Amino acid sequence: MITILFNLLFFAINLYTWALLLAVLYSLLGSFGVLDMRNRMVWTIGDFLNRVTEPVLRPVRQILPSFGSIDISPMVVLALIQLVILPLLGRLQQAIVTGLWQSLLL
Repeated sequence: MITILFNLLFFAINLYTWALLLAVLYSLLGSFGVLDMRNRMVWTIGDFLNRVTEPVLRPVRQILPSFGSIDISPMVVLALIQLVILPLLGRLQQAIVTGLWQSLLL
């Protein structure tokens, strides 16, 4: 049961990572004029991606210094996910499944 919950959590984090990457790609293509933002379907996809990613990116943007028009907050969030959250969740899952709580400290 615990393994299923952790697998669902890892899947949700993976989906969020893809949504973050798609939001960056959408923003990049929109700024270069490749996507027609007046198209209702394109706008709906962009609005969805913005609503999903903005609650996480906004606090990161407030902490980071201004780099002009370059937004590095998605890279910071992706790095945090890959370097902090996923390894911690993996260790937590291992500690719960095996009962070896010492593995959390190593």
